[in-house]
Amino acid sequence: MTDTNPITLPPELVLQWIAEIRHEDDLVQVAPSDLHLAIRAAQWGADQELEACCKWFQDFYKFESWMPHDLKHLRADCRPKPQTLTSVALQMLDTIERDAHYLPEITDTIRRALVRLKQLENSND
Repeated sequence: MTDTNPITLPPELVLQWIAEIRHEDDLVQVAPSDLHLAIRAAQWGADQELEACCKWFQDFYKFESWMPHDLKHLRADCRPKPQTLTSVALQMLDTIERDAHYLPEITDTIRRALVRLKQLENSND
């Protein structure tokens, strides 16, 4: 679960947490390893909470037939995959077409290429 959409923590928050456990008056800097550890810990905690919620639903609804399917969707909605570069590019292209004046041949060619890339990405999932 953690690899599809890791939680991102603000470095300032990690800095605050590190400062709380250090007793020196020196300036505290967030090392990449500190940030990585904090992100992994936050992700683990979030995953544990999600699994506890899923277990509660299963126990509460006594494993009704619809539950496994809905839990799969709950997990997917709580841990969505990040947008692909192609999806972001298509959104940007929509903005360009709406707000700027480009030759249709230019934007049509770009759109066809991006749509083809998106189809390739979807076929690999």
